[in-house]
Amino acid sequence: MKKIGLVMGSDSDLPIVEKSIDILQSFGVPYEVHVYSAHRTPIEAAEFAKNAKSNDIAVIIAFAGMAAHLAGAMAANTTLPIIGVPCKSSNLDGIDALLSTVQMPSGIPVATVAINGGANAALLALQMLAISDEEISKKLVDKRENDAKKALEKNKAVFEKFNK
Repeated sequence: MKKIGLVMGSDSDLPIVEKSIDILQSFGVPYEVHVYSAHRTPIEAAEFAKNAKSNDIAVIIAFAGMAAHLAGAMAANTTLPIIGVPCKSSNLDGIDALLSTVQMPSGIPVATVAINGGANAALLALQMLAISDEEISKKLVDKRENDAKKALEKNKAVFEKFNK
């Protein structure tokens, strides 16, 4: 089975990366995790992206805050799908990272999820894998059904509390 590559610009992004790891582990999908900065380790970041396909990586999720150039740096060096996760920083509350991640130039696409959206990034990567993997596809359907069941249980509790 192909892996998901998780790359963060700084280990300060690890709490958001762990949200992706939790989802991937729950689906039994292999992954590998790295800290490569688009600015501090540009050669290593580029080499990771260039070699990802030959290292059995199918999708790269790039986590970065502030200038958030990591997803674009990954996308510039591979044709694999890249999912950018803008991470909240103390300066502009993650808006800077969101704008940097979502504004890729034509020809270098990066899918972008919400600020600190590690869980949705993993789910999007799983949806990409599910195109050709029926087992992952079924697990995604099961998760959606379970999530709906939980939401309806909450609805019932709220309804019973406030509609007497």
